[in-house]
Amino acid sequence: MLSGTLAGCVAAGGVAVFPTDTVYGLCCDPSNATALARLYELKGRPPRKPTALLFTDLELALAALPELGPRTRSALAALLPGPYTVLVPNPAGRYPLAGGELLGLRVIDTAFELPGPVLQSSANLAGGPDARRLEEVPREIREGADLVIDGGELPGVPSTVVALATFETSGSWDVLRHGTKTNEALAALFAKLAP
Repeated sequence: MLSGTLAGCVAAGGVAVFPTDTVYGLCCDPSNATALARLYELKGRPPRKPTALLFTDLELALAALPELGPRTRSALAALLPGPYTVLVPNPAGRYPLAGGELLGLRVIDTAFELPGPVLQSSANLAGGPDARRLEEVPREIREGADLVIDGGELPGVPSTVVALATFETSGSWDVLRHGTKTNEALAALFAKLAP
């Protein structure tokens, strides 16, 4: 197990268990294929399934994806940081280990320093329950990770996944996974955005 900070673990090619704003997560360097393969192996997750890109600052996230149009940027500013994973178009193919034509994007408020964005997934076995306490993270994941950070008890509801694949051109959006926010709350939020 690597000792030290979350940033140090990720920068050294490690995989870390850490608390997010929703549930415990696993993360690694978005450019390190070996680390991502280890993350997927720990979860028992199919290697072709995309993983979200997590930032701790919205401005850094927007700067990393300059192709996003103004309407999509407004939506991201309204949703993030917060308990959302937002799927946005990725026409430039940025962060290829995180996805393809669409890129999952999260921005959270956290005290942890990161060396930049990380690839992040929930710290559970594929299809298993989400962990709101560290002891609920499966033992094999905790033992296989390079760094494990106990953040106490978390809200325990995973992020709401919102697809904005065609939001820029049509204003359409879709909820692919419900978390703490209802469709009605999202509809009200999107209605406030300028077309």
